[in-house]
Amino acid sequence: MKRHAEKLFRGADPVTWIGVNFWSRVGGPRMWRDYDGDVVDAELRTMRDHGMTVTRSFFYWPDVMPTPDTLDEEILARYADFLDRHQSLGMSTIPTFLVGHMSGQNWDPAWRAGRDLYSDVWFVARQAWYLREVTSRFASHPAIAGWLLSNEVPIYGDEKTGGFGVNDPDVIHAWSQILVDAVRLGGGTQPLSLGDGVWGLEVSGRDNGFRVRQLTPLIDFHGPHVYRMESDTVRQHLAAAFICEMLGIGGIPVVVEEFGLTSDYCSEAHAATYYRQVLHNTLLAGATGWLAWNNTDYDQLEDVEPYRHHPFEMHFGLTHADGRPKAQAREMKAFAELAERLDLPRLVRPDTDAVLVVSAFLEGQFPFTHEQDATGLVDVLRQAYIAGREADIPFGIAREIDGLPDDGLLYVVPATKQLTGPTWRRLRELAEGGATVYASYFVGDHGGQRGLWWPDLDETFGVVKQTRYGQVDLVHDEEVVLRFVTGWGFLPEGTELRFAVAGPAGARSYLPVVPDGAEVIAVDGHGRPALLRNRVGAGSLVLATYPLEYFAAQQPDANPEETWRLYDALAQEAGVGRPVTVADPRVMVGIMEHEDGTRYAWFVSQSPDPLDVVPSTAGQLLTLDGAPVATVGLEPYGVVVLRLE
Repeated sequence: MKRHAEKLFRGADPVTWIGVNFWSRVGGPRMWRDYDGDVVDAELRTMRDHGMTVTRSFFYWPDVMPTPDTLDEEILARYADFLDRHQSLGMSTIPTFLVGHMSGQNWDPAWRAGRDLYSDVWFVARQAWYLREVTSRFASHPAIAGWLLSNEVPIYGDEKTGGFGVNDPDVIHAWSQILVDAVRLGGGTQPLSLGDGVWGLEVSGRDNGFRVRQLTPLIDFHGPHVYRMESDTVRQHLAAAFICEMLGIGGIPVVVEEFGLTSDYCSEAHAATYYRQVLHNTLLAGATGWLAWNNTDYDQLEDVEPYRHHPFEMHFGLTHADGRPKAQAREMKAFAELAERLDLPRLVRPDTDAVLVVSAFLEGQFPFTHEQDATGLVDVLRQAYIAGREADIPFGIAREIDGLPDDGLLYVVPATKQLTGPTWRRLRELAEGGATVYASYFVGDHGGQRGLWWPDLDETFGVVKQTRYGQVDLVHDEEVVLRFVTGWGFLPEGTELRFAVAGPAGARSYLPVVPDGAEVIAVDGHGRPALLRNRVGAGSLVLATYPLEYFAAQQPDANPEETWRLYDALAQEAGVGRPVTVADPRVMVGIMEHEDGTRYAWFVSQSPDPLDVVPSTAGQLLTLDGAPVATVGLEPYGVVVLRLE
């Protein structure tokens, strides 16, 4: 299966954007009123000296468009100076038009008068005129790298709901089409996207009208904004990476358009760790651009909105308010230096034969289904992705709605209540053709139609189910123990895997079955079948009778947990290609390949302590300078990149 790793291009050459969202410390969002070119120049030099050569810049809409049919010429002249300063420093920028929303507050042009942002014909026409006029002023400037229509416009469009359950997707699509066309009519040929945050249906299970699949033909890159709050360190470190994986839609690049943190929330050392983890993990997940939020602190703006009421927003900077770089800036610099050394624009992710299946019920909007069936899928899929990373399995994401690839050796369907009937038939066909298909039982965590929507379960998995209508078989233990009654993969007979149980009562359930052709691989603590394999044709279908991934997804501080060992054995049984592995789940290995054939192995630690690991590989690991490596030493939450021959 091909994994997405599409690139941005400038002319015929692939490029990588490593940069920062930019407001000057003089003025913040109102920097164009109080523009200080010398301060801006110093701020840009600091960013450039730390490897950040692209900024995302913003037109504060109430200032730049004071009336429906005029633009502030002084502000536009200052923006022209801003562009010239970028050019003189060898930098570029991505203008953002509709701002709109910024740092915890919405800002209307004075003349909006309550008009609907998306559907009022006159108001949309004024937006289009504004975008076309500004684009025409600057489209030919060498410092323009791309364009963004907005900044988190779903929040601006409806502060209370963020558009969820409110916006009509067809209206959003039409609004987007009109504004994209306006930029193109203004001469903007550079890469363009919406700036909407990519929070919609395909990645969250909730519909805010900004449907990725519908909007992708209009844009040139996906631009997720990721500010997750987690109760598990590994989930936090992989949150942005998982979203990047989920955005393999439409064959366009992924730019992590916003990520970062406020220094008011954590120590500088932990901030550096977070930056390091996001940068490297999203690279391994297919991203090709990174724009941190943001360049500087704004201590002098504490009496000014939005910082007066959102004071933590003053301290997202990579530098302090006096221009001193923080540790986060040094992480950006180290990443940029590595990117240059490895020629990052020409690195791709190798193909994979391990497939993580995303149910069509995430985005399918099927009638008479519960929203929780979609939102819950996201948590379970992310947990399965984490377990795969811990087992060094290079999962590719395959959406059922697009059809499953036919070249996988392992297909994983984790704690999934619903797939469509044709997909179950397809999975059986893939198994008969030689693949291993794994599925874990789950009835959902709400009361509506609580049961498996799996047709022909008995025949598919070689069992006879013992379930009762309208009831579930509750798990009363606080821990599920899987004891292997035969050797399987790397797990010898007698191995025990333990899984903490979590979730509401109805979801804490198991699937009672009697084997009817299937081989029992593992039993639970009560001697009941817990893992079974049904050999069909040249392959097999593997059934877990507990929702192991769901249990883990419901727990704080869960990772690493033992699902990774189960997946490790699955990969071994299926023959999944893994060029490098380590036996410690706290170290995750990823492979990138240069177009000239050179391969690199990333080792990313999820441990707060130093670690030494001995990789297993059929090749030879070397430092980037060519010295052989047998043992990889990692600093706390550290990253090591080696060449693989």
